[in-house]
Amino acid sequence: MDTSIRPLHIREWPTDERPRERLLAYGAKALSDAQLLAIFLGSGLRGRDAVTTARDLLHAHGPLRTLLEQPADALSKLPGLGPARACRLAAALELGHRFLGAELERGALLSDPHAAGRYFAQRLRGRPHEVFAVLFLDTRHRAIAFEELFQGTIDGAQVHPREVVRRALALNAAAAICGHNHPSGNPEPSGADRTITARLKESLALVDVRLLDHIVVGDGTPVSLAARGWV
Repeated sequence: MDTSIRPLHIREWPTDERPRERLLAYGAKALSDAQLLAIFLGSGLRGRDAVTTARDLLHAHGPLRTLLEQPADALSKLPGLGPARACRLAAALELGHRFLGAELERGALLSDPHAAGRYFAQRLRGRPHEVFAVLFLDTRHRAIAFEELFQGTIDGAQVHPREVVRRALALNAAAAICGHNHPSGNPEPSGADRTITARLKESLALVDVRLLDHIVVGDGTPVSLAARGWV
């Protein structure tokens, strides 16, 4: 075998190009998607390093969000992963979700639309069907509960304000933030979104519950209807 054309092992790369060393030196944000995935993989397929294997996975099954939204059983069938790595990856993703969600657990103060947008995106993004959820808050705008109240089709979900009011009363909520996803990926609020927002605001006001915002989740940054002056 001609070793002159042998691919270099990651250990043989310049220090600044090795994913682990770059992470330690510059932080995780300095790494590409492939480099981050390579650290998780640890090693690549036979004859290929972890970074190349990660790039191949992203090229064939990506981008990153598309790859990571696959269930564990589907991930386990991909080259370079397998059951053990698929399970570890699914567990790591869930840890990340729970970490992000912890900021809005009961007792956490909801201070701005961006925090709510991140939370709704973490809970609803990637769903194949539209899901309408409500985050119920106490008098100090601390989270009480997050509930997925209505599920629909790929292009809509029927929302019943009476049920939202019923849950608000049961939880003794003083305020609420509602949100839903657009499976199409376009987060732009529709006319129907603005109409149901107005109906919810009016219905909740009858029982002295304030609707603070309506978040629409798609690709990219979630859209806050309150930030646009529509709540």
